[in-house]
Amino acid sequence: MSLEWFDRVCAELQDHLESICEEYDQVGQMTIERAAKHPRIEFFVETEDVDTEELDRDFFCTLFFDPQNEEFYVDSFDVDSGHTAKIILSDIEEIIDEVHTSLHDYINGEAHYAEDGVYLQSEGLDEEDCETYKDDLEEEYYEAEQINEDDIFEEIDVEWSTPEVTAFKHEDEVEVTYQFGVVQETGDGVLRRVNRIWTTDDELIKDESHFIFSKEEASTIIAMIASHMDQLSEFDF
Repeated sequence: MSLEWFDRVCAELQDHLESICEEYDQVGQMTIERAAKHPRIEFFVETEDVDTEELDRDFFCTLFFDPQNEEFYVDSFDVDSGHTAKIILSDIEEIIDEVHTSLHDYINGEAHYAEDGVYLQSEGLDEEDCETYKDDLEEEYYEAEQINEDDIFEEIDVEWSTPEVTAFKHEDEVEVTYQFGVVQETGDGVLRRVNRIWTTDDELIKDESHFIFSKEEASTIIAMIASHMDQLSEFDF
């Protein structure tokens, strides 16, 4: 299993979408979840809640990647049969077209969603239609179901090889720890980073992140860090 195709698409997708669609350049954003069993790229528009004035994310498209078969796909729901289907996207052009179409369906209020964030597929979008859309960020957008980010890393089985190792600590204010593990299904390595900050009110703020990498990547990562250590600065309090 390899994530090379996934990483290549992630690196190129944003620039391609911004270049072909003015609307995406203005409002479209994407987030990458590489740690999931089936990594995914999620596309969203930020909207403001009129009651709380807080920013929300309205997701309009999700691309999944099957590392076993090294292919991208989207889940669609057939209203007539009541079944969910997997639609394979074989190349970068099909991937771009899927995201592009989903964005304009969302802007026009034509996007529909079934349970669990599965999208009802729409007809293809004519490229000439891009010129007809106007930028109206105050438009009332259709609210898509959002994914609970706390559940993402629970989707993969990791065997932790080390306990949490303290990499940095400053008195009773900041502590950064790392833990190394191996993904059981793929054999990839995992670095778990936990950043703990204690406020003046003794409130603990905990931020946790994970980085997954293959055996082939490990030596490159180590070499790059080692050869550029002299460019790094120590933490300044």
